[in-house]
Amino acid sequence: MVFRSEEMCLAQLFLQSGSEYDCISELGELGLVEFRDLNPSVSSFQRRFVSEIKRCEEMERILGFLLREIQKAKIAVPQEDESPLAPPPRQVLEIMEQLQRLEMELSEVAKNKDKLQRNLLELTEYTHMLKITRSFIHSRSRHEALGPQYEEFPTMETDSATGSTGMQRLGAKLGFISGLIQRVKVEAFERMLWRVCKGYTILSYTEVDESLADLDTGEINKSVVFLISFWGDQIGHKVQKICDCYHCHLYPHPENDEERADVLDSLRTRIQDLNNVLHRTDDYLRQVLQKAAESAYAWVVQVKKMKAIYHILNLCSFDVTNKCLIAEVWCPVSDLANLRGALEKGSRKGDATVPSFVNRIPSSDTPPTLLRSNKFTTGFQSIVEAYGVGDYREVSPAPYTIITFPFLFAVMFGDLGHGMIMSLFALWMVLTEKNQKKKRSSNEIWMTFFHGRYIILMMGLFSIYTGLIYNDCFSKSLNIFGSGWSVKAMFTNQQWTNKTVQTNALLTLDPNVSRVFSGPYPFGIDPIWNLAVNRLSFLNSYKMKMSVIVGVIHMSFGVVLSVFNHFVYLLFLPELLFLICLFGYLVFMILYKWLAFSAHNSSQAPSILIHFINMFVMQGKDVTPLYPGQTGLQVFLLLIAVMCVPVLLLGKPLYLYWQQRGGKGLRRRRVINISCTVLQFDFADVLMHQAIHTIEYCLGCVSNTASYLRLWALSLAHAQLSEVLWAMVMRLGFKITTKVGVVFLVPVFGLFATLTVSILLVMEGLSAFLHALRLHWVEFQNKFYHGTGVKFLPFDFSQLPSVFEQDGLL
Repeated sequence: MVFRSEEMCLAQLFLQSGSEYDCISELGELGLVEFRDLNPSVSSFQRRFVSEIKRCEEMERILGFLLREIQKAKIAVPQEDESPLAPPPRQVLEIMEQLQRLEMELSEVAKNKDKLQRNLLELTEYTHMLKITRSFIHSRSRHEALGPQYEEFPTMETDSATGSTGMQRLGAKLGFISGLIQRVKVEAFERMLWRVCKGYTILSYTEVDESLADLDTGEINKSVVFLISFWGDQIGHKVQKICDCYHCHLYPHPENDEERADVLDSLRTRIQDLNNVLHRTDDYLRQVLQKAAESAYAWVVQVKKMKAIYHILNLCSFDVTNKCLIAEVWCPVSDLANLRGALEKGSRKGDATVPSFVNRIPSSDTPPTLLRSNKFTTGFQSIVEAYGVGDYREVSPAPYTIITFPFLFAVMFGDLGHGMIMSLFALWMVLTEKNQKKKRSSNEIWMTFFHGRYIILMMGLFSIYTGLIYNDCFSKSLNIFGSGWSVKAMFTNQQWTNKTVQTNALLTLDPNVSRVFSGPYPFGIDPIWNLAVNRLSFLNSYKMKMSVIVGVIHMSFGVVLSVFNHFVYLLFLPELLFLICLFGYLVFMILYKWLAFSAHNSSQAPSILIHFINMFVMQGKDVTPLYPGQTGLQVFLLLIAVMCVPVLLLGKPLYLYWQQRGGKGLRRRRVINISCTVLQFDFADVLMHQAIHTIEYCLGCVSNTASYLRLWALSLAHAQLSEVLWAMVMRLGFKITTKVGVVFLVPVFGLFATLTVSILLVMEGLSAFLHALRLHWVEFQNKFYHGTGVKFLPFDFSQLPSVFEQDGLL
């Protein structure tokens, strides 16, 4: 039933030991009931099934590791069309063992692979070091080949008699340290060597051509090969410590060229062997991950369902015999038969000797609100619930919003061309919705449009309708039926001559001349108004009056719906009479003026606004009446509206006070959200609330009616923006009459299409959407809808969130 929320009941479930898991599983598949927590004072760590939940969380951790490895290997996880059922409890340990074995195997393979990759990287760095340092040793000119270096050895002068240096005579030995360092650390490394070693070192370095991965972090960086020459072990120890501080990767430096060549040959062989081993390791790892990916989706769903079942079981309490679990659930009355069937099916699956059963119990608690919806009505229901979830058994605005929301949007967005573009876009989303759901896009903006595809479709269709009414298509009119105005008749009746046309910049068609005006356009606005200079004045008057008519009808409909929620005689009637007697009468005057005055005597039509103001100030004797007996009717309607105010203010408080004193209640409909109870009644408090409601309603009728003028303002703005865009873009392209103009039209049309979509469809569409939303929330729904209820949240496996989907792993 979409008119109001479904009738709910509180029920007790008696789940027999041995079948409780299967019964909860069946309920989760159907999504029938909302469970209540019967252990609110017990912490989550002290509940009965906490160990089972921890086991499920451990399996979720392993599955997260598995899915990350699968995603890293760029392997797709196939998803089944039908969701797998929750496994029986005896299979939980089997799944746990499978996942643990798979985790151990993958961890071991991944660990070995990382070790092999580290070894390969070390060998690669060693190869680069040997190749580059060879150029340092064989350089003809050390100052030219080594680049930046420091050679301030104080005793390096060679003795001409012995042929040895001072350091050699002291017994010092020349040593070498070579390795790699990150490029960003070279300058600081250089300065440190100079300050610590006092110039007793020679540093040579060259940047490696290719980028290498860091051994510790795995980041790709530019590296530099260096060679440090030093004298003496003491200096060598200092250099070693400096290299360790800067996390240099040091490698042995060969003594001669033969040793260097042998090491290079050995490195090439080892690198080739490591590449072969890594290739086979990758193949084996991919085979393991592909096999795991086939079952990953089923494992994720099964673990999610198991964890949810044990969470629900923790909400239950045990009976005195400790052999039966008792659960309390909210359930729609219409689903009680399905609930019993689910318990019977679960009992048959389990090992219980006694079947589980349900018992309906009375309750004074307010039930949650359930309004069933489908893929078409879900979007409109979301618009209503964004304002607030309806109270239990309260009239729902959602069924009427399906029509009124896109209609009010279209009144502000009315354009045949723009409506067709919007409808085609929404229709494409509707026709491809299955494929779009499978893609599971993470783009929030796109998903917002996709979830509202039926709303957009309805808004587009209604915009086509209002565009035909306005006779507006990209700011141009369509002459489908032929205009009801004739220029030829002005010449035929000698009203205009050629001289009249030549001497007057503006000419006025006179409807009183024979055959100039043959009658109204069959559907919508006459296309001749698109050429008239007073077109804006005509449309302003038309759209402003139309906005008032639509607004009063919309608000009156909201007040009529309140009859199902309020006291019929004391709230509904005074509210409706107050609105109809004042603003309903304004609508009557608008319609009467349209019908009573034609194009021939329109100049004699009085101002409705003046008559409406005179109605409140009790004046207007000097003004020509709109119809006979107008003054008496206006006084009568004003008196009724004034008399409705004290009834609206005092009626409900006095009735509740009389009822509290023991009086018999008047015949009334079901009351929802009455601000009192039988045991606690404060007349002053109820009177204060009703006084606030009365003031808000009476003043709101004025402000809300004026608020509907936004329909006129946004419709005018949309039409003017469309006309400006056409005049400043497309019209310029059409002015070029040469052959080049045809080619020039292509970019012009592209610019026109881009601006139309971005400004008129997206920005203006969003603006009209928000204003239509406000009109429904404030002007319409507050007449009857409280929206202070609690939404019914059934235990449903399909509605459970998945942490892996949120993380993008599925």
